[in-house]
Amino acid sequence: MNPLQKLFTSMRTASAGMAAERVRMDVIARNIANAQVTRTEDGGPYRREVVTFAAVVDKHARGGPSSMPVARVSQDMKTPFELLHKPDHPDADASGMVRLPNVNPTQEMADLIASTRAYEANMNAQDNFVRMAERALRMAQ
Repeated sequence: MNPLQKLFTSMRTASAGMAAERVRMDVIARNIANAQVTRTEDGGPYRREVVTFAAVVDKHARGGPSSMPVARVSQDMKTPFELLHKPDHPDADASGMVRLPNVNPTQEMADLIASTRAYEANMNAQDNFVRMAERALRMAQ
């Protein structure tokens, strides 16, 4: 693989990372927005969503990862719903307990900060690749 191909492969990798982190940020925003929803179309409280990334190996990268696209967005089935005793709530059961979403806003904000930093790191890498390409073009003149 020539240096120009390596450069464009690296740019695609950074771009794929930015796209994956954007999906992650959208899911986090959806979780925060639904943190108090006690009844969904399915009948229960909102269930937190999580993003799973899948490493994709580029055939030219000698077995190294070339991108991290989103493999899937799924519901968090491990974290239990929080129970709150509120007998006057319309979604309370016979014992007066309301099931709240399994969304922890503090954890979501921490995940959002991590996702934002990962996005910025990929953006900085992309900017550096562009600067390197510009320098290479100037040297070729």
